[in-house]
Amino acid sequence: MRKMDNEQGKDNETSDRKRFSFRINLFFFSSFIIFTVIIVRLAILQFVEGPQLKQQEASNVTKNVPLTPIRGTIYDSTGQNRLAYSTPVQSLYITLSKNYSDSLEEKRNPDKKLLPELEKMTQKLANRFAQYGNKDEPKMTAAQIMDAMDRNYQRFSGFTPRLIKTNLTPDEVAYFMEHKSEFPGVDVVEETVRHYDPDTVAVQAVGYIKSYKSARETLPKYKNIQKSMSAENDPGLIYMDNESVGFDGLELQYQEQLRGKNGYKTVPIDPRNMPEGVDSVTPPQKGNNIYSTINKEIQVKTEEAIKDQLRWLHTHAVSGRTHPYAKTGFAVAMEVDTGNVVAMASMPDYDANYWQTGTISTEKYKEIEHVYQNGTIKNVGSGQPGQHPDSTVLLGSTIKPLSVLIGLEEGLFTTNTYYQDTGAAYFGRNNSSRVRNSSGHVYGSMDPATAIRHSSNAFMVDMVGERLYNKYKNNASVEQGISVWDKYMKQFGLGVSTGVDLPGEFKGLLEYTKKDESALSRLAYASFGQQGKYTPMQLAQYTTMIATKGKRMEPHLVSQIKDTNGNVVQTIKPKVLNEVNFPDAYWNEVIRGMATDVSAFNGFPYDFARKTGTSQQSVGRELKDNGVFIAFAPRQNPKLAVAVVIPEGGFGAWSAGPVARKIFDAYDEVYGLDGVPKKKDAAATDPNTVKQP
Repeated sequence: MRKMDNEQGKDNETSDRKRFSFRINLFFFSSFIIFTVIIVRLAILQFVEGPQLKQQEASNVTKNVPLTPIRGTIYDSTGQNRLAYSTPVQSLYITLSKNYSDSLEEKRNPDKKLLPELEKMTQKLANRFAQYGNKDEPKMTAAQIMDAMDRNYQRFSGFTPRLIKTNLTPDEVAYFMEHKSEFPGVDVVEETVRHYDPDTVAVQAVGYIKSYKSARETLPKYKNIQKSMSAENDPGLIYMDNESVGFDGLELQYQEQLRGKNGYKTVPIDPRNMPEGVDSVTPPQKGNNIYSTINKEIQVKTEEAIKDQLRWLHTHAVSGRTHPYAKTGFAVAMEVDTGNVVAMASMPDYDANYWQTGTISTEKYKEIEHVYQNGTIKNVGSGQPGQHPDSTVLLGSTIKPLSVLIGLEEGLFTTNTYYQDTGAAYFGRNNSSRVRNSSGHVYGSMDPATAIRHSSNAFMVDMVGERLYNKYKNNASVEQGISVWDKYMKQFGLGVSTGVDLPGEFKGLLEYTKKDESALSRLAYASFGQQGKYTPMQLAQYTTMIATKGKRMEPHLVSQIKDTNGNVVQTIKPKVLNEVNFPDAYWNEVIRGMATDVSAFNGFPYDFARKTGTSQQSVGRELKDNGVFIAFAPRQNPKLAVAVVIPEGGFGAWSAGPVARKIFDAYDEVYGLDGVPKKKDAAATDPNTVKQP
């Protein structure tokens, strides 16, 4: 019995030791786990979250208050004429150093008398504005000043400066600078106002500005820019809601270069988000200056030429009638060897200074809603009631040089092939479709060059459209001929982007791709310019490609970008987008055919290549003629290519041709079509070597 008790005692002792050992091991293991978690957490805080928490702590102590950047200038090609520029204005801001809101604390403690203190300041400001401000401007009332201060923080944070008044007079600036101690939190800040050339020079190409807040709601460019800029941790790149940004034209295209960097004040704040003083100020950096290829003198003469021609068409009968619905006109002049666009006119135009504050009144917008967009690169309407032609029209006979090139390259005929023109061409089942020459002219025997010169529709249909269809009709797809046509169109810049440095370019309307007609019918009509609508910019690039015998030059409106010290930041060099290698004989045949008689060029001192065009468009129940004209000069060693479109202007030779003549004359005076400027009283300036004014 005693032996059993001893054995049982030993078992209990062994069990107790095991339990104790387990508890000790569990304690040490738990301690190990806890310390491991603490060490890992400390490491994460130190190396991963530390920088972020440090930045957050700093942001709780200081805030960066942006200062408006100074926008760069846009010059014309001479570097002397400012197409868009900013001038300084002095503005008065106030930073509220106390909480003047209708807070619960103030309602409980009316003895603080903070609101009467603020009311006294607003009245004093109103009195000084009335005393020293511009006498011709409406006086700012104390109530208006109180509203601008936003004392209940509905629009601004506590530390954010409030704009009270802009465009201060010198007397106002002097007074507030001298009596700054009497107005706690008041600062006089230099800002800028955007101005545009009062002669309305290429306004649609230059573009306009809007507030960043408005722009980011509309343009994809600005929708995500704030997030990307914030990620760079550079306060100078942060956009402000009231900041003016480019919204169209060069202003938008070169926004980053023109903007510069905004300055900022680093403001210490208290736990209530109220300022405790200004720690430091980083001044704004002025944006770079843009030097355009647009020459003001040529541009102004181009615009005047279109306006004069529209007036002439309204009062002079052409082919027995006037053209009162010719309300718009578009022209592009592009240097053949550089791609420089020296003139780009979309008429009527308007005064871009309507946008100088970044906003526009409803009344002003109604005045310009049909003219503020650039009709040389976009599809813009005339604003007339009814289905009147847009700025992008059918090319008419201006397509015929390319039609002949396609026919030669595809082996549909040779330069020595002769065609008997009977005045009309027939195609389709049982020749049920007919296309006539203009006015039913019968031209008889002709080679390809003569077909271009006489603008034979019959030749194009029989020798190009129908033959191209027949060549590919037995392929797997009857659309193969359409695909071949489309390939050539795009090689010549028709139906694709020209690459011009402007936003929102329209690529054209390729009606030959619509399958509501047979492939044969579409090719037949496309061959003489009735199946594709393209912009004047595309027309100019296409003309340049003929002049260079196959080089598609990239058009551009900027030649150089310089910083504020005149140092060159970027030079835009000529660029060939693609090249078409056709035999010289083909090019020579086509250029020889570009010799249509145009009376507006009587006495023109240069041999030049040209092609008139008249495309028809249905307006209501009546067919309207759109005037189209392309040309380059001189024929040998070409320097300038010009494209002009006058919707509803009638025959291209009569409506668009005279405008082109004046553009060539203007260029000859400034630069010289032979390299020698004809204007004696002023030397021309090369747009690629503009000087810093």
